[in-house]
Amino acid sequence: MPQFVHLHNHSDYSLLDGAQSVEGLVKRVKELGMPAVALTEHGNLFSVIPFYKSARKYNIKPIIGCELYVAENSRFDKKSRSQGRSGYHHFLVLAQNLKGYENLLKLSSLGYLEGFYYRPRVDLELLKKYNEGLIALTACIKGKVQSLVFQGDYEKAKAQALKYAEIFEGRFYLEVQNHHLPEEKIWYEASMRLSQETGIPRVATNDSHYTLASHWEAHDAHFCLGTGKILSDTNRMKYDPPEYWVKTQDEMASLFPGDDEVIENSLRIANACNLELVFGKYYLPTFPIPEEVPEKSADEYLTRLVYQEIQKRYPEITGVIRERVDFELKVIKQMGFAGYFLIVQDFVQYAKRSGIPVGPGRGSAAGSIVAYALGITDIDPLRFKLLFERFLNPERISMPDIDIDFCDEKRVRVIDYIKKKYGENSVAQIITFGKMKARAVIRDVGRVIGMPLSEVDRIAKMIPDVVNVSLESALAQTPGLQVLAEIDDQHRKLFEISRILEGMNRHASTHAAGVVIAPGDLTNYVPLYQSTNGEVTTQYDMKCIDQIGLLKVDFLGLRNLTVIDNTLSMLREKGIDLDLENIPEEDEKTMTLFGEGNTIGIFQFESAGMRDYLRKLKPSGIEDLIAMNALYRPGPMDMIDQFINRKQGREKITYLNPLLEPFLKDTYGVIVYQEQVMQIANAVGGFSLAKADLLRRAIGKKQTETMEALCKEFIEGAVKNGVSQKIATQIYALIQKFASYGFNRSHSAAYAVLAYRIGYLKAHYPAEFMAANLTSEINATERVVILSAEARNMGIEILPPDINQSEVHFQPDGNTIRYGLNAIKNVGEKAAENIVSAREKAGKFRTIFEFVVALDPKSVNRKVLESLIASGAADSLDGTRAQKIAVLDLAMQYAQSVQNDLVNGQENLFGFGKTGAKPLVSEPKLPDVKPWVGSQKWAKEKELLGIYLTGHPLLQYEREINAFTNFDFTENLTTKDGKTIKLGGMISRIKSNFDKKNRPMAFITLECLNGTIEVIAFSDAFEKSKEYIRAEMAVFVQGKVQVSGEDSAKIIADELLPLEGLTNRKTQNIHIRLNNKINRVALENFRNIAKEHAGDCSIFFHVYGEIGDIKLIRSGNLRVCPDDIFLEHARVVFGDKNVWIEE
Repeated sequence: MPQFVHLHNHSDYSLLDGAQSVEGLVKRVKELGMPAVALTEHGNLFSVIPFYKSARKYNIKPIIGCELYVAENSRFDKKSRSQGRSGYHHFLVLAQNLKGYENLLKLSSLGYLEGFYYRPRVDLELLKKYNEGLIALTACIKGKVQSLVFQGDYEKAKAQALKYAEIFEGRFYLEVQNHHLPEEKIWYEASMRLSQETGIPRVATNDSHYTLASHWEAHDAHFCLGTGKILSDTNRMKYDPPEYWVKTQDEMASLFPGDDEVIENSLRIANACNLELVFGKYYLPTFPIPEEVPEKSADEYLTRLVYQEIQKRYPEITGVIRERVDFELKVIKQMGFAGYFLIVQDFVQYAKRSGIPVGPGRGSAAGSIVAYALGITDIDPLRFKLLFERFLNPERISMPDIDIDFCDEKRVRVIDYIKKKYGENSVAQIITFGKMKARAVIRDVGRVIGMPLSEVDRIAKMIPDVVNVSLESALAQTPGLQVLAEIDDQHRKLFEISRILEGMNRHASTHAAGVVIAPGDLTNYVPLYQSTNGEVTTQYDMKCIDQIGLLKVDFLGLRNLTVIDNTLSMLREKGIDLDLENIPEEDEKTMTLFGEGNTIGIFQFESAGMRDYLRKLKPSGIEDLIAMNALYRPGPMDMIDQFINRKQGREKITYLNPLLEPFLKDTYGVIVYQEQVMQIANAVGGFSLAKADLLRRAIGKKQTETMEALCKEFIEGAVKNGVSQKIATQIYALIQKFASYGFNRSHSAAYAVLAYRIGYLKAHYPAEFMAANLTSEINATERVVILSAEARNMGIEILPPDINQSEVHFQPDGNTIRYGLNAIKNVGEKAAENIVSAREKAGKFRTIFEFVVALDPKSVNRKVLESLIASGAADSLDGTRAQKIAVLDLAMQYAQSVQNDLVNGQENLFGFGKTGAKPLVSEPKLPDVKPWVGSQKWAKEKELLGIYLTGHPLLQYEREINAFTNFDFTENLTTKDGKTIKLGGMISRIKSNFDKKNRPMAFITLECLNGTIEVIAFSDAFEKSKEYIRAEMAVFVQGKVQVSGEDSAKIIADELLPLEGLTNRKTQNIHIRLNNKINRVALENFRNIAKEHAGDCSIFFHVYGEIGDIKLIRSGNLRVCPDDIFLEHARVVFGDKNVWIEE
């Protein structure tokens, strides 16, 4: 029997069509004993690199191909589908060699860039131009030749076949398939006649879209996702009969009995395809060296530049500095990456020259003194003990990975600069693929099979919310899920299909940061993709871009850099020119801010959990911030308490061997960083730092063989260094434990420095910093609420918006911040700018009529005006809000009349010309209407501003809320499934209901100081708390979080209590922090007051020891009643922030 090779196959990179993974396809072909296989996605080459690598891994010949869409006429002809069928036909091409691959890159790219119309289409013109090195097949029954046969025009079909045969001379085949479709039988008969008359050979394929026959239903469900249908819909497109799996050689031969030619030709074509892709070669654009410098090579110019710029970084170039610089330059030259550094420093310097804020560093690049000298990073690797080998390892050659943070508002300007410098056709952003992960695939499949959404939600939420969780592991860990999977046929189907589809690609999008730069036209190296919204990206993802050797840089837009930029800009307007690179390194106010956990708005240190740890740690310097930034992550988080206890002197600092102390001293004997692992391997095991990095990587990637070999070498080296074998073995075990989750110190240092700078701004210039922060979050109402509450906690008053005072954005004024007009819902930047501009021309407005007359009605419409009035922004105008809303239509008519007369030249009548004088005709009077009550005003403010500004029913309970709440909306509630939450708020809405046993329950909307949350009071909780469950009631809720969807969470209440009197009811302990400024007289007075307020609450004093540690002392015989009078007195004596209460 002749051997068969599958030449027409689709993987999940044929998005929502192919339902098999690349690996699954290749493994199946290997099992079937076939020597080669082709992968031919629909119009794209997304899968080329993973397919090529996978096939080589399994010793299968990879054949790179594509099922192209060929336009009916020209690729530029984009008629409506209704004017004539689909407008394209299918056509299969396979790359014989490198030239064919290069032509395939062109064809697929141009299909998207020039021919896209529903599908990426090429045409005959492109096929003629880019046919060399390609074998062509007529594709499935949707091919052009087949379509003409089905139309009954055999002669036209023959002419078309001959046209293709002429283009692909000696490389064109008539493709036949047999999925038991009537059309295929018609085409099969016609193909034999065509072959006899023209000599064009035929070949059999199977157009496989899934791996095994049993996967047909999973593929059907997958296809439904793409077409927006459900399985039960009988009137839909589907692959029927279900014959599109990867068939065996016998199965293929049985489909074409007695026709060995079509089977044999599959092998003949496979033998003709011998593409060898080259990896490990780098394609860097040439950096243009200035003509005026004598150095002409990239290495020489880089050396010149580094030594020129290093003088600006250090007052004296010591031997240590020179040695480090020379070592790095030597490695960079050996690895051939001088051009890379020159390119990166060039666009970073452009950004800095252009006033585009750049981050101080990111990732392992912060460990390079060359990067520091060139201004790519602003972190001194010597000062922060950072390792170059963690960034570039001479024993593991790979492209450097320098990621750069830019101000998110100006990042695009840097990308535009690169496009201009290296050419539009040489620069593009990078594609990324969304995967069908465990929870998502359950939701997708559940919808397609028609399962009730509530049941799908219930099942999805049972899957553990951990990174990279699989259905298999979820089933193993969750007994309830195992039971659900077997309830009935529908549930079994849900899990069977989901398991098959899990991990497959679902959609393509643009990577948030990745940009690729080629040394010429990108399509010479990588195919390009164009999304439906016109965005052009590569067809290969980040990993593949690295593998093919193109220069890739991450341009990350960082909002915090915009905050810094805007804060500094406001300070410059006040004559304060602050250089954040030269602020004091251990500023007392800044470290106090971190130590008190007042870090809302501070990059990387904002979450409630982090703030809690900061309060316990009391960081004393930047080193503690670097460590906390590294530790506050899954895995190392378990070490935080030990780290804090050792710093505070509550736990002894120990080392397995004195050799470890120099590397672990800064982290109190705890291994925190990957670099510490490398340094220990270097000092104890005698490894070079480069080899130590290989050890770190091997442990991190669980490369067992490498780890075992290096373990032996480490222990031998340690023994040579005088360490006993027992201790050496223990040290290696320690390394192995911590290397698996130790964090990159370079990255942590860079981001801790950035956080410190932001903290410095918050500590010293709070109003400017909070105004800039609020402006940066102007479109995120939830964040505006949180930041406004934080400003209030800092003693900064948020003034309401005012058309006579506000600017476009939030603006500081002394210890207040004026709300920005742009932040009012429905207003927008254009309208806000028009209002500010009109005020600058005409002066402050007195009436609604003056105001509307001065505005451009194209920018400021009725909805904008209504929102301004209702939010309180027009309160400085005559009249109440109710009056101004009532007269608004009349005011707009009045303004239109005045503006029309101005246009007609009647300025004398009104006197409202360029001078800004007021109209001479009298304005209409305001109507006599009832003013809005407080609650009505506040509700409108909340709706339009996101927060209450002129009043808030909860502010009187702010101390109680802050004391007992454990959730402040800085974290997503959906991450706290099953956790107990306590928070105070006001009931704004109640929906009463009855449960299945006819017992009363309620759905409650709770308005809190920092956000809104949904609460469910089931019958037990309702019965306990029913007297407090009423509208406008201020209550304290305790309950558990229930996540009912990926972005939906509610609190199931255990109890609701009134906020009134909560302190007396809940307080168990009072904590007081003593400082050195407290005198004996004040303490004695406090003691007397405490005796007057005797009660059941314990008092705990926090006292600083001689070495800076904190001792907790309980006052045994002093117990008090925690009423407002006593607590207020305590706060006056000890300071507001030094007194707090707890349950």
